[in-house]
Amino acid sequence: MSALASWCFRHRLLVIGIWATLLVALAVPYATLGTSYSDAFSLPGLESSKAQARLQAAEPRQAGDTDQIVVHLRHDGSVRDTAVRQKVTSMLDRVAALPSVASVTSMYGPDGATRISKDGRTAYATVTFDAQAERIPVADVTRVIDTAQAARDAELRVELGGQAVSDAAEGKTRSTEAIGLIAAGIILFAAFGSLLGMLLPLLVAVAALGAGLLAVGLTSHVMTLGSDAPTVAALIGLGVGIDYALFIVTRHRTGLRNGLTPEQAVVQALDTSGRAVVFAGLTVVTALLGLLVLRVGPLSAMGTSAATAVLATVVASVTLLPALLGLFGRRLLTRRQRRTLTAQDSEAGTRQPRATTRPRGRWAERVERHRTLFALAALLVVAVLSLPALSLRLGTSDAGNDPKGTTTRAAYDLLAEGFGPGSNGPLVLVAQLAAPSDALALNKLVSAVRATPGVASATTEPVTSATRLSLIDVVPTGAPQDKSTGTLITHLRKEVVPAAERESGLTVYVGGTTAVSGDLADLLAGKLPMFLAVIVVLGCLLLMLAFRSVLVPLTAAVMNLLASAASFGVVVAVFQWGWGSELLGLGKAGPVEAELPVIMLAILFGLSMDYQVFLVSRMHEEWERTRDNHRAIRIGQAETGRLINAAALIMICVFTAFVLGGERVIAEYGVGLAAAVAIDAFVLRTVLVPSLMHLLGRANWWLPAWLERTLPRVSIEGTPVSATRLERTTGVPHHPGVTTTASRSTAVPQASHHGSPLRQDRRPSVPKSLAVAYLWWFFLGLFGVHHFHLGRTGRGLLYLCTLGLCGLGWLYDAFTLPRQVRSANVRLRAGQAAWVSSGRPNNRA
Repeated sequence: MSALASWCFRHRLLVIGIWATLLVALAVPYATLGTSYSDAFSLPGLESSKAQARLQAAEPRQAGDTDQIVVHLRHDGSVRDTAVRQKVTSMLDRVAALPSVASVTSMYGPDGATRISKDGRTAYATVTFDAQAERIPVADVTRVIDTAQAARDAELRVELGGQAVSDAAEGKTRSTEAIGLIAAGIILFAAFGSLLGMLLPLLVAVAALGAGLLAVGLTSHVMTLGSDAPTVAALIGLGVGIDYALFIVTRHRTGLRNGLTPEQAVVQALDTSGRAVVFAGLTVVTALLGLLVLRVGPLSAMGTSAATAVLATVVASVTLLPALLGLFGRRLLTRRQRRTLTAQDSEAGTRQPRATTRPRGRWAERVERHRTLFALAALLVVAVLSLPALSLRLGTSDAGNDPKGTTTRAAYDLLAEGFGPGSNGPLVLVAQLAAPSDALALNKLVSAVRATPGVASATTEPVTSATRLSLIDVVPTGAPQDKSTGTLITHLRKEVVPAAERESGLTVYVGGTTAVSGDLADLLAGKLPMFLAVIVVLGCLLLMLAFRSVLVPLTAAVMNLLASAASFGVVVAVFQWGWGSELLGLGKAGPVEAELPVIMLAILFGLSMDYQVFLVSRMHEEWERTRDNHRAIRIGQAETGRLINAAALIMICVFTAFVLGGERVIAEYGVGLAAAVAIDAFVLRTVLVPSLMHLLGRANWWLPAWLERTLPRVSIEGTPVSATRLERTTGVPHHPGVTTTASRSTAVPQASHHGSPLRQDRRPSVPKSLAVAYLWWFFLGLFGVHHFHLGRTGRGLLYLCTLGLCGLGWLYDAFTLPRQVRSANVRLRAGQAAWVSSGRPNNRA
């Protein structure tokens, strides 16, 4: 990292130019091609997907999105009145002639009696589009909305509902990223006291986010990305981008205040905090790409887009940021700090390292002194916040959860009031007849469905002679999000439909929007344990490599699970129980989005690893130096606590800003992530983690001897940087009385002229080829298991056989290594003896 930092510093204008060129190169095709986001997805093998596929193949025009135009008389009267009927019929005729509209089924048609409420004041017409909602141009949907609402007057109320209408309304939501940036700027200014210090992290984060979002938009042309993908990518990329820049800028400013030149401070910052940023960023990327194991298209796409944004922030942090640091130099310090530095420069050798701030030191000492009490208190707080998660109910929000005042919410309420709550989520039974004689069995099925508890009504359409396909519209008695509706779907699939299929050649699938939502929730709930195991194991392996400990990774995994449980509890309380959701303009209570747990777990495991890395890396460094566990934890907490809390406040502001956009799904992510970061930073990392590590003692750093020999050495905080090494890297002489370690400056004794000829300014390093081999073996095994999971046995065996051959080579090397080491030691001792014998006469002289 030091070589990269030095190069970026010395060629800062070139680096800034490269980034500007990259942004332009991405922006030009983005402006030319635009984006191709699509919310279309399929759940292969699930019954609701089979129903949609069968309908699409047989009746393509009828497989399009269906929306409703709801009319309601404000005063006494009936929609059957002549004046009302003429106005509504004229409006429906104009809607039917609009682009993208396949057909309009009027409430005044032959079967329109069921579309008028019993009191005659409410009625609805069905608009069938020629494509699914995500494929209909927004402009065409907007024309339908405007044409229908043009019929409003003092007596007649017209509202619209449906997926296409809802998607068009969501496109009008306001962007709130600027609110998060302003709040983050205020926190940065309070932390640094410098305008440049505030602007630099924001500038780097915005540049990285711009590159990431442009890349995501272009990627939407080659793979299916949902409309929420760029918003989630912005949510994560902006938060981690500002935080990563904050960590590096803070270390750079510390180096400047300790007497380093700007170039030396940049080299030190990237060789220490820069390594931690790269490690933490790659951990986040790994957790997000873990969504690929679910093999659910929208989630895989969302993980890929978010990982792209995070990767862009990591690259910007270690390339663009050093160049900007070199451009601004010491102006990142406040005027008072620069004056103090100038005054101290006139007194060479008298500068002392900055001491740890006393408030943080006192808090760390208090946690050490009362570690058991603090640990129990923190666990109690997390347990209370996690209690609502026990009632977590997954599903999909619908128009009933839209904010008050929207046309979709009004249409939903009018239909529920006039026709019952189930009218907002009817089920669709797609029946395929094998022969004309199956018509009798179809009639029996309709009768059985009508007699099923939980069914308000069931109507059937005539069998199409060409396709022998019939549709049965089933209206439940409960709302789409009610538990009773899910029970009804299960009963129809397991009891009613199989009984009809056994007695005939019928093939019946239960579909509809409500069935799709239930199938998605069941699918993700079934895959959640596997996904959780994957990201926990990967996270533990990465931390084990970094800190060479067994308990530190396990503690981090437990903390991540606690933070996730507490954040899920907050989400359930706000959105499922409705505590404040209406006040935030996010609609009434409803189930939590089915994909929220897996996506939040991926994000939270990555973000929590960030704080764990920055906290424990300082503890680990002090442990390596002193072998005093309590001192290491106390100093690590005291020196990183303020920085972690500032970074957490920035993330909380960024995530909370997305809640104000008025989009319920994004708001769930914002609330959950903001709560998780607050709990993680201010409860877990500040109280529980230090308390547990004090209680565990020296066992924190225990690693079995065989693992110690096997694991490659990975340094995420860099090795101690001596004055000689800084001079070699930067070419600038360093102050003779100060040297820089991973986090502080200490006095350095003058080197003896008669020392060992071997280099002593860094630890022995493991050959890079060994690290490459470990990565090679890991990915061979991962790909092999993945191909077995996909059913590709041949390829899986190929990967695993290759892994086995590599393992045999490793075993051979393990058996021959002792002999090689003994031979090398003999040669080394012989060389040292020859050097000593030749050097002593000169020493005496």
